[in-house]
Amino acid sequence: MTEDAQKSSNVVWHHATVTRLRREALTGHGSAILWFTGLSSAGKSTLAHAVEEQLHRKGCLTFVFDGDNVRHGLCSDLGFSIHDRNENIRRVGEMTKLFLEAGVIALTAFISPFRADRERVRSLVPHGDFLEIYCHCPLEICERRDVKGLYKRARAGEIKDFTGISSPYEEPDQPELVVDTGTLSLEESVAKVLDLLRVRGVIGRNGE
Repeated sequence: MTEDAQKSSNVVWHHATVTRLRREALTGHGSAILWFTGLSSAGKSTLAHAVEEQLHRKGCLTFVFDGDNVRHGLCSDLGFSIHDRNENIRRVGEMTKLFLEAGVIALTAFISPFRADRERVRSLVPHGDFLEIYCHCPLEICERRDVKGLYKRARAGEIKDFTGISSPYEEPDQPELVVDTGTLSLEESVAKVLDLLRVRGVIGRNGE
């Protein structure tokens, strides 16, 4: 954090004796941030929760930061302007960093449309701990799903700054994983994410 960003100069970082490595040794698995990004209705939340379910069954400590849920509490004071979206992702990034240190596999499901915001979160944690998972789904499929009716309202001009319609979505340049959620089944998508975690050593190669 820069001096300008930190309002108080009277705070000092306290180094805990219980470290991330000790917490991971206790749980028997690594920690990581799984950042699911993509258009609304691309399947981010569905996939994140399905992955969490499988990890939980394997005895892993997990937590899903769901975009809608976070806006009911931590980010309830924010709207959807570019500034508020930036702040929304900044807060979630700081929270997931804490969960990473706690030895938890943190999963997020946010549109997070801007590359700079996602890269800012990546820069908060050690190299390899931020796994960007792009839920790739064509806009027309997302609109057909549209279970919340948001695209229809955005097309009618009732929702301003709606990603994919009146506000841009910047695709990841080099995500750790691209999941074609427009064509793959949920089970196939989950398997791809779990394979990534095995390759990265977050969970054992036998899945445990």
